[in-house]
Amino acid sequence: MVVQWKKISSYIYRKLKLVYWLIWYILPSTITGLQKSRALSKIGSSDKKFNLAQVLLRHNTAYSGNALRCPIKCRQAHVHVRLLLCVLHTSVVLLTEMCERSPDMLAHFRKLVPQLVRILKNLIMSGYSPEHDVSGISDPFLQVRILRLLRILGKSDDDSSEAMNDILAQVATNTETSKNVGNAILYETVLTIMDIKSESGLRVLAINILGRFLLNNDKNIRYVALTSLLKTVQTDHNAVQRHRSTIVDCLKDLDVSIKRRAMELSFALVNGNNIRGMMKELLYFLDSCDPEFKADCASGVFLAAEKYATNTQTSLHITTVLLCNDLVPAGSYVRDDSVPNLIQLITNSVEMHAYTVQRLYKALLDDISQQPLVQVASWCIGEYGDLLVSGQCEEEEPIQVTEDEVLDVLEGLLVSNLSTPVTRGYSLTAIMKLSTRFSSVNRIKKVVSIYGSSIDVELQQRAVEYNALFKKYDHMRPALLERMPIMEKSTTNGPTEIVQTNGETEPSVVEPKHPPPVTQPNQVRTVLISETHINTIPPMTAYNKNGLKIDFTFERANPNPNIAVITIHASNSTEADMTDFVFQAAVPKTFQLQLLSPSSNVVPALNQGTVTQVIRVLNPQKQQLRMRIKLTYTLKGSPVQDLAEVNNFPPQSWQ
Repeated sequence: MVVQWKKISSYIYRKLKLVYWLIWYILPSTITGLQKSRALSKIGSSDKKFNLAQVLLRHNTAYSGNALRCPIKCRQAHVHVRLLLCVLHTSVVLLTEMCERSPDMLAHFRKLVPQLVRILKNLIMSGYSPEHDVSGISDPFLQVRILRLLRILGKSDDDSSEAMNDILAQVATNTETSKNVGNAILYETVLTIMDIKSESGLRVLAINILGRFLLNNDKNIRYVALTSLLKTVQTDHNAVQRHRSTIVDCLKDLDVSIKRRAMELSFALVNGNNIRGMMKELLYFLDSCDPEFKADCASGVFLAAEKYATNTQTSLHITTVLLCNDLVPAGSYVRDDSVPNLIQLITNSVEMHAYTVQRLYKALLDDISQQPLVQVASWCIGEYGDLLVSGQCEEEEPIQVTEDEVLDVLEGLLVSNLSTPVTRGYSLTAIMKLSTRFSSVNRIKKVVSIYGSSIDVELQQRAVEYNALFKKYDHMRPALLERMPIMEKSTTNGPTEIVQTNGETEPSVVEPKHPPPVTQPNQVRTVLISETHINTIPPMTAYNKNGLKIDFTFERANPNPNIAVITIHASNSTEADMTDFVFQAAVPKTFQLQLLSPSSNVVPALNQGTVTQVIRVLNPQKQQLRMRIKLTYTLKGSPVQDLAEVNNFPPQSWQ
C-alpha cells in the first residue's frame, strides 16, 4: 500500500512539474505564435494538436524529468506546443482547481499573475484566427478561464489586484457586446472586478456594464445583471442608484424570476432621499403583481416606510396607503406585527390623526375582509372617532358621517362572519372608547351588555369588565378611556407579575408570606435582619400642593427583591371633598410599573380620611427610581389637573 501511494505521489509530482514548465516556458510564447496564422498549416489538423496535448499530459516521462534541466532537448516539442491553446486551457483549469482546494497553492501561484495578464492581453490584441475565433473574439473560452483564475488569485491580495486592474479595464472597454460571447466575457470581468480589491473607478465601470445588461433583450442576461447588482448594492450603493429607473422598469417584466429580483433590488435601493418616488412605484407594483409577490412586497413597503421615512407623516401616509389600497387587498398580506407597529406610528403622529381615521374609515366601508386593515381601523375609530364625526381633516376633503353610522359599522364587524376573534375584540373595545367621545352612551351600554353572554370567552370577559365599568366605576370611565399618550416602541416583554393583570378591576390582594419554621440561629438572624431592613424604608411626601398631599410608603416584595411596592396615601386639607380623584404615574422605560385600583375616588375634606392605592415597580437594574405623576380631581365643581416629578426616593427603596 505504501509503495502504491509513493507511485501515485511521484506521478502527481511529475504532472505538476510539467504544468510548471508549461506556464513558465511555453505559455508566454503561445499567443505570440498565434499571430502567425500561416504557421497553422505546419502543425496539421486539430486532431494532431489534440493528440500532442495528450502526449504531453499523459505520456510525459521523457519530458517531465528533463524539461527544467534541459529545455533544449524539448525544442521540437516547443514548436508544436506553441499553437496548442488546448494545453494552455487545460493548464489554467488545473491551476484554478488547485488554487480553490489548497491555500498553499493559492499563495504559491500568485506570482503567475503577470504571465496570466500578458496572455490575456495577447488574446485581446491578437489578430483573426479562424480556428479559435468565435463571433469575432479570439478564444473566449480561454479568456473566461483566465478571468476566473485571476479572480481567485486577486481576492484579498493588494499586489495581485493592482497587477490586473489595467487589463480588466481593457477587457471591459474593448469587448464587443453585440453577441452573447462578448457578454459572457464581460460578465466574468465584472465578477472579477467585484471580487478583487479593485479601484473605485473600475467598480463603477463594472456596475455600468451590469446596467447595460438590464437593457438587453435576453432574459437570462437581465436576470444575472439583477442578481449581481443585488450582491454589490451594499458596497457600491451610489453607483447602483444611477440605474434605479432601469431597475424599476424590470418590475414590469413578464418573467417571474426577473420580477422577484427587481423587487428585492428596489427595496435595497430605498433610502430617505428617494422613498416617496420608490414607494409610488412599489405600491403600483403591489397593485398589479401576482399573489405570490404580495406578502413580501407589502411587508417590504411597511419596513421601508418605517425605517427610511424622513418624518412620521411620510411613513404614516405610505403605510396607510398600503392598508387602504382600493385596487388590491394589500392589507391582507401585511405581517402580523405590522398592526401594533402601525398603531404606535399613528399614535405618535398627532397632526395626522384626523386624516388617518378618515382614510381608514372609508377603506372599512369598502372592504371588511382584510383583518389587519379592520383591526387598525377599529382602533383608530375608537381613539379618534370624535375627529371623524367633526370633520377636522385638512389633508383631504372631510366626509360627513354621524355617530350612529360609525357605531353601525363597528357593530357590523362584531356580527360579521369575516371577523376573527381578535378583530371582534378590537371592535368591542372601540365601541367602549366611543362612550366618552360620543353622546350615544345608552346604545353603547346595550351593545356591551349583549356580549356579556358571548360564547367567545375573551369577548365575554371584555364585555363583563366594561359592564362593571359602567355600573361600579362610571366616575373613572373618562380617565380610563382617554386618548392614548405617545407610545415608545417596546422591544422586550417584562415579567408576568408586572405586565399581566388579567383585566382585573378590583385591587389585587397580596397575602402575607409567612417564613417556614427554622431551627438554625443564623437563619433566624437573617430573616430578622431582612424584615428589619424592609420595615426601615422611610416614608416620603411626593406631592403637597393646593391642599392635596400625597405620601409614599414602601416595602419590598419577598419573592422578588427587585420589585418595590409603593402605597400612596392621598389626604385633603381643604374644606371641600375632592371628587373624581385619579392618580396616574409613569416611569422610565428601564422600569416596569403596575398601578392597581384606588380604594376610592373621593378624598375627604379636612383630613378626615385618605385614599390609598398600590404601585408595584420592577427595577431589575437597580437604578435610581424616578417617577412622573399626574393628578386629576374636581374641587368645588372645578376640574383640577397637575403634573409633578418625584426624584427624591430614599435609596433603600431602589438599592
